[in-house]
Amino acid sequence: MTAIGKSYDAAEAFDLVQLRYVRAIAAAGSMTAAAKLLRVSQPTLSVAVRELETRLGTSLFLRGPKGVVATASGEALVRATDDVFALLRQTDERIRGLESAPSGRFTVGCYHSFGAFYLPELIRDMHVRAPGIELALWEGTAPAVRDAVVDRAVHFGVAVNPRSHPDLVLVPMFRDVMGVMRGRTKPRDDGPLFHVPRIASSEKVVEALRSKRMLPDRVVPCGDLELVKSLVLHGAGIGVLPWRVARYGVPRGSIKLVDAALPFQVDVGHLFYRGDMHRTKAALLVRDELVARGRQLDASELPCGVGRIARR
Repeated sequence: MTAIGKSYDAAEAFDLVQLRYVRAIAAAGSMTAAAKLLRVSQPTLSVAVRELETRLGTSLFLRGPKGVVATASGEALVRATDDVFALLRQTDERIRGLESAPSGRFTVGCYHSFGAFYLPELIRDMHVRAPGIELALWEGTAPAVRDAVVDRAVHFGVAVNPRSHPDLVLVPMFRDVMGVMRGRTKPRDDGPLFHVPRIASSEKVVEALRSKRMLPDRVVPCGDLELVKSLVLHGAGIGVLPWRVARYGVPRGSIKLVDAALPFQVDVGHLFYRGDMHRTKAALLVRDELVARGRQLDASELPCGVGRIARR
């Protein structure tokens, strides 16, 4: 605290214009020469220096018949001013780089089972094509990811069937099928049905089975899709799973639809981001790569019997 009870604020003591004047005077060694260089009047320079000396409580220049010479305080200020302007140049270059160069850090949010089949190739390829871009991952349910993007905690969200929001741009990318799956070995007829109740399309499949009186006697709720997948793979029962979650990371044919005639739901994977997103070159590159990966998935096969319906 100062003697008059106010905290010292360096930003109030220095003005960039005045600092530029001080540099010019020190370099020229003359108020007159500096005024010509800066294209301002000599009185303007004199007033600016006096104001700065008053604020700092020191003399910056010694005046003589041949011009001016910086005092020790003046020399220290000139050196510090050189550092300030160097930092400003670096900041300018960095900001311009964000606008025009593929560099920056972006967070992608998605449900972990979704990310497991969607993100690996994308992250691998992005590291090669754009090494200046760093991707961070944020895991959550589709509603949680949506809220995180709205709140600006996450740059890009990827989810199935996200609810719309006035602040978001939603880009449909690929279709998927939520259906009743079984492992390579057919489970017992009295085996349970595993599903994740908090996933809307999974619950719709269960309700459709119930309405058609096709629901097994035992229905076991699970916490996440990975658990359902593991139980199905090991023949513990059948399970309601998205086709793309079911088939990633396992040998072909390890999981298949129980019957294409059973109820299923068509899901659509979306990319979403804020409409007011800062559209730097890097941000647009990440967006386009995310969409391209989704469209690549859309070209891959869906389970026989429902794929044609899902693509309508």
